[in-house]
Amino acid sequence: MSGHSKWATIKRKKGVTDAKRGQLFTKLGNAIAIAAKSGGNPDLNPTLALAIEKAKTANMPNVNIERSIKRGTGELGGAQIQEMTYEGYGPGGIAVIVQCASDNKNRTYSDVRTVFSKNGGNIAETGAVAFQFERKGVVRIKVTNGMDEAILSALDSGADDANEEDGELIVYTEGKALAKVRDGLKATGLEVLEASLSYVPKNIVTINDKGIAEKVMRLMNALDDLDDVTEVYSNFDIIDG
Repeated sequence: MSGHSKWATIKRKKGVTDAKRGQLFTKLGNAIAIAAKSGGNPDLNPTLALAIEKAKTANMPNVNIERSIKRGTGELGGAQIQEMTYEGYGPGGIAVIVQCASDNKNRTYSDVRTVFSKNGGNIAETGAVAFQFERKGVVRIKVTNGMDEAILSALDSGADDANEEDGELIVYTEGKALAKVRDGLKATGLEVLEASLSYVPKNIVTINDKGIAEKVMRLMNALDDLDDVTEVYSNFDIIDG
């Protein structure tokens, strides 16, 4: 495994301000609604269970979660949420995948395309970028001591690979095995911080030019700030100095 996208790590370090918490709940709610289209019972819908778990980790109120589920199953009526994935390139030749959930596909596409064009990038055709990523389950583990033992536990639980990153253990697994591996890790006493299906880059683009790094961050932040965007994946790593 070449490595988890460093954008995920950068986002976590930025944290979530109170001003953006409402926007975060909107994104999480949209992700739940998309998952619930395949069934509103999380016991029978692993994707929905993961979306709910992620929302609860962010302290999203239960009433919001229930409303999002009903929105996805159609119980609330109104326009249906659709899932969309867009691909593009950014400054320095980085590859970007943008996952969206929206009730207005034309608006969402226009917004994403505008952000790319205004920030030194360009939106690409379907398939032009995706081949540079693998669809994988990713589990973040908090490890206070015994990193080697934690890695062995991850592999014993059925993980494909596991790497230490910024004091955490990042575990990779096949998508279908994500829930099983997550539950196996929990059973060993390890603290699971997050488990989700992700686009994991096959190769990392290293950026050590400050100007390009700033342009990359402007693009990534602008995409992440769009209400219809649920996740942004990329293949860059910024090297300071």
